[in-house]
Amino acid sequence: MAASTHSLPLLLLFAVVVIHAEAQTAPAPAPSGPLNFTGILDKAGQYTTFLRLLSQTQVATQIQSQLNSTTEGLTVFAPTDNAFTNLKAGTLNDLSSQQQVQLVLYHVLPKYYSLASLLTVSNPVRTQSSSQNGGGSYGLNFTGSGGNQVNVSSGAVTTQINNALRQQFPLAVYQLDKVLLPNDMFAEASPAPTAAKTPAGSTNTTKGTVAAEPSTDGTSGSSKTSVGSFVGLALGLALFFMGSS
Repeated sequence: MAASTHSLPLLLLFAVVVIHAEAQTAPAPAPSGPLNFTGILDKAGQYTTFLRLLSQTQVATQIQSQLNSTTEGLTVFAPTDNAFTNLKAGTLNDLSSQQQVQLVLYHVLPKYYSLASLLTVSNPVRTQSSSQNGGGSYGLNFTGSGGNQVNVSSGAVTTQINNALRQQFPLAVYQLDKVLLPNDMFAEASPAPTAAKTPAGSTNTTKGTVAAEPSTDGTSGSSKTSVGSFVGLALGLALFFMGSS
C-alpha cells in the first residue's frame, strides 16, 4: 500500500513530462496559403467565360500579383456565363486584344469595397481600366435601391450586385448577371449629318432656261431696224408720186 502511494506522484510526474515533450515536438499549424483569386471563381462555378478572358488577357496574373502586395485591396465584379451569353452575337470576337484587356479591367476596382461601402462612395468610381485610359467613361456608378441592394451602372448597362462570392479584405468578389460595357467602347456612334442634296441637273436647267430667254436688247434692235425700213420706203413712194404729178 505504501509503495503504491509513493509511485502515484512518480506516475503523474512522468505523464506531465511526456505531454510537455509532445507539445514541444508537435509541428506548428501550417500557414494559410496565398489567396487564390481564380480558385474562388472556379469553385463557385458558372464563370467559365470570365475565367477564360482573365487567362487570355493575363489580368488574372496581374490581380494575383496585386493581392500579394496591395494595401488597398481589390474589388472584382464577375459576370456569369449567362451574362456573356446574353451579349449581342460577336461582341467579344469583334474586340481587339487590347480592348479585351480594357473590358476585363473595367470589372476591377483598385480598392476593397464591402457592399455597405459601395452605397456611400462618390461616383464615378475609378476602375483598373480608368488608369489605362485617362478616366474617360471608364468609371462606374453605384446606387442603392431599397434596403442594402446595390446597383452598378456603366452608363450603357445597369445591373444589380446579386451575390458576394467573397467579402473579406483584401478581396471582394461580387456576382453580376450582366457584363459591364464601358461607354467609350460600346456607345453607338451617332449618324453624321447629311448635307442637303441639290436635285441633279437643276443648276444646268436654270442656266439653260436663262440662256434660252431672248435678249431684250436684241429684240429692240430688230424692231428699230424694221421701223426704219418702213419709213424709208414710205418716203420713197411719196417722192415718186410727187415727181410723177
